[in-house]
Amino acid sequence: MAGWRTEVWLFVDPQVYCKDPDDSKGTYDFATIHTLINTCPVLHVSFNDPEHPFPVVLPMLGCTGNFQDRSADPEATAQDLYIHGYVSGRVFKKGKEAADRGLPITVAATFLDGLVLALAPFHNSCNYRSAVAYGYATLVTDEAEALYAMELITDNLLPDRWAKSRNPPTKAELSSTSILRIRIETASAKIREGGPSDDRADLKNKDLVKDTWTGVVPYWGTWGEPVEGKDNGCAEVEPYIEAWRTKETSKARNHAFEVIEK
Repeated sequence: MAGWRTEVWLFVDPQVYCKDPDDSKGTYDFATIHTLINTCPVLHVSFNDPEHPFPVVLPMLGCTGNFQDRSADPEATAQDLYIHGYVSGRVFKKGKEAADRGLPITVAATFLDGLVLALAPFHNSCNYRSAVAYGYATLVTDEAEALYAMELITDNLLPDRWAKSRNPPTKAELSSTSILRIRIETASAKIREGGPSDDRADLKNKDLVKDTWTGVVPYWGTWGEPVEGKDNGCAEVEPYIEAWRTKETSKARNHAFEVIEK
């Protein structure tokens, strides 16, 4: 009708990343993705280096954070992703050389929760949790932000370790360490839970069912008994270390069994 204007409003959930229309199985909420990244012991970082013939994948330590709003809840707000390493590392050099937008980068976090065994190999699977984040990485040059990221990564691995060990870092330590801040553009997670899903024809084969064990073999990472270093002078493992170790191992074990029933 003449004189009328039609407007279409697209409301985007502020607590999720943009969805990929070609991915119907992905999960995009901040809580799931950031939790997977922040609890994964090793992140795999991928980028292209024009001087190398193949895509580069590096195992690294890192976690999410928000330097501008340190109280921001990672389960409900957008976050940057910080990774750190030796100053001469290839990814840090490329991050420094990158254009204003930064170095295109992909970060993956993966957990294996169990081996799912079916009647036929084709239907075997794994219970797992994975998250993949895509973004642009730039080198952190502000000392305050670099210290924030170092403390964040340290305590993400072992809570309170930063405050309960020698700090601040020396000038030599700071000059030998680089931090990349990754601005996450989009991210998604995929999770597989439950037991085997067998072919109906296989289930009707009584001999096959009788002779072939099916189910889930749970898997979880374990933090073992601490082993003292050759220069250790502390008589006992500090309680916060032991409490963290036993809690994390127990939580991982319980999760591996819980997902079987889903």
